[in-house]
Amino acid sequence: MNSENKTFTIAIIAHDTKKVDMVGFVRDHIAFFQERNIHLIATGTTGSYLEKAGLEVERMLSGPLGGDAQIASRMVEGKVDMIIFFRDPLGKHPHEVDVSMLMRLCDVHNIPLATNPAAASRFVLSLKEDFPKSST
Repeated sequence: MNSENKTFTIAIIAHDTKKVDMVGFVRDHIAFFQERNIHLIATGTTGSYLEKAGLEVERMLSGPLGGDAQIASRMVEGKVDMIIFFRDPLGKHPHEVDVSMLMRLCDVHNIPLATNPAAASRFVLSLKEDFPKSST
């Protein structure tokens, strides 16, 4: 848990071909995020999809316009505790350098990174034990 502000923050990112998968994942776990007051931040387009799914999320810029870098900046400042990034491993992405930078910084700063629904589900399962439901 982030020691500076006692709020657990998860960054949510998805390549275009994985946004539908991300929305499905969020819908499956929406009660978990809401009941525990987990702060979510997301790149711009992914964030708009999540808002349409009924989730409150702080939106950054779109990934190709700097959203990945904005999330990376918060991460190195200790303001992101986990990243869920549904990547398309088969597609070409114009901002691949930003994606690589984000993933490298997860390793440098020891930030958990889930890049597919199975790993993200395991993250949520492990957090359920650490974060009881909020009373607020």
